[in-house]
Amino acid sequence: MHVTSFINNGTSVSLIRLCLYAVAAALLLSDARLNAYSAPLQTDSSLQVLHWWTSDSERKAATLLANRLGDEGIAWRDAGIPGGAGIGAGKVLKSRVLAGNAPEVTQIIGISIREWDDLGFLLDLDKVSLANKWNASFFPTVQNLIQPRKHVVATPLGIHRINTLFYNRKIFAALKLNPPENWDELVATAAKLKAAGITPLAQSSEPWQVTALFENLILAESGPEYQRELFVKQSVPAALDHRLIDALERLRVMKTWMSNPVEERPWPEVVRQFSKHEAAMLIMGDWAKGELNGMGFATDDEFSCAAMPGTGKYHLYSVDTFSMFANDLTRVSAQEKLARLIATPAVQTDYNAIKGSVSVRRDADPSKMDSCARASWTTFAQGATVQAPSLVHRMATDESTRDAIIVLIHRYFTDDTVTAAQTQKRLAAIFHTFNINNHR
Repeated sequence: MHVTSFINNGTSVSLIRLCLYAVAAALLLSDARLNAYSAPLQTDSSLQVLHWWTSDSERKAATLLANRLGDEGIAWRDAGIPGGAGIGAGKVLKSRVLAGNAPEVTQIIGISIREWDDLGFLLDLDKVSLANKWNASFFPTVQNLIQPRKHVVATPLGIHRINTLFYNRKIFAALKLNPPENWDELVATAAKLKAAGITPLAQSSEPWQVTALFENLILAESGPEYQRELFVKQSVPAALDHRLIDALERLRVMKTWMSNPVEERPWPEVVRQFSKHEAAMLIMGDWAKGELNGMGFATDDEFSCAAMPGTGKYHLYSVDTFSMFANDLTRVSAQEKLARLIATPAVQTDYNAIKGSVSVRRDADPSKMDSCARASWTTFAQGATVQAPSLVHRMATDESTRDAIIVLIHRYFTDDTVTAAQTQKRLAAIFHTFNINNHR
């Protein structure tokens, strides 16, 4: 293969980047080991933590972890990077690794854990896992995420339900509306809200937020099996299925329920719009609940949660996880303490109550959760048949495929001249190209 064609190929660009990261990893590990062997091994009592928790509720959740880590005698050096879905943090992490300045702890989620682990960057946490019986304590899906190969290389924090519908209780009560359970009821609810002069749905045109709404529609249309065929297996026949057209057309319908024009806003601003009664509904991951609670709105008071209409039996999930970089042997003891701490029942309970997510532990007590969290945790606990890995939040596929799909769906959403049929053909072509490259 010529160099030009190699570089122009999207998948190959990813491989080039991975090779660069691998070289950087080797240099980092080599330097760390030389430093460790040239002087008596000492432990450092601080850890720099890179993450993308920068909203008010997310900062409160991070502060709780920092305080608990401080109780262990270890300082949390915060490196929060703004940007929804971790887009900015991912770029910063890669640049820092290439510069030889990787953080000791970083938020890496989903498929990305395996990619970084394949390069040899991540600290082996098997000792912590075995000592604390993680395999027996965590849901199998969570355990598989943190152990993509032979070794545990991440510690899980919480599970988010992406298919969450938030609705304003006062508006619904005034109009005698019930939370919709299927598409037809959702359409009827939106029509009544519009007739009353109320914006039915709060939404941003930010690319990842648009695609998150779209993957909700895919799940509602056909359930987890089709969702996996489409986003995990990247099946060309699945992309050409009429169900994709149906989901795209429904996305266009939902656009008419939003503010006009649909502005590109960070997700906390969309939540604030909802909190100010400027829209009656919000479809977003349950981190929005953490933000609403932080504003002083109690669950089942000003607002309540339900599943995205048509997805009541399912859980479109994202799992927050931390990985430790194995670039400084003097930090290992502190890194292992943080890993152990995060997974303890007490921290799981307190952290997830602030963040809006639910515990990764199978022994959590749902009776102590609010109605939104209880519905999320009990649904996820039913197992893989009801679970659907989120595309947007890196649970379903690699970065290159994810990014290509997000660009495609965002273009369809923002440009009304682009048809559903054109978008379907382009998605099938993306899958065809990636499938060819992956089998070379």
